Amino acid sequence: MQIRPYAADPKGPTMAQQEPFQRISVEEAEEKRQAGITLIDTRELDEYQDGHASGAPLMPHMSVMTRADELEQIAGGKDQPVMFICAKGQRSAVACEFAAALGFTDLYNVEGGTDAWIAAGLPIEHPA
Repeated sequence: MQIRPYAADPKGPTMAQQEPFQRISVEEAEEKRQAGITLIDTRELDEYQDGHASGAPLMPHMSVMTRADELEQIAGGKDQPVMFICAKGQRSAVACEFAAALGFTDLYNVEGGTDAWIAAGLPIEHPA
């Protein structure tokens, strides 16, 4: 059996390969947050308590699938835009994938995560 190396399609990804979300910068996320779009923090509680993007409720990425009703309520509907943020951008991407599997259609992953958010000097909160 001969193993062939993977070669990407030069025409770009197929529909099956495309992500069900858009990647945005922390600056874009802050603009959207200020415009009233929901931002969800997908890190763990201890990380969240160290500081999080202003106004972002906590929903750890592995709980998204079991909290579909809550997510829908927070967002205002499955067709409403929702942004997810974690520490760097990986867990929030997984949360986007989970939300898409639940039927959410307008999803954003904040690239660079909370680390980039803080480095950019964007507003953060510390729980009381």
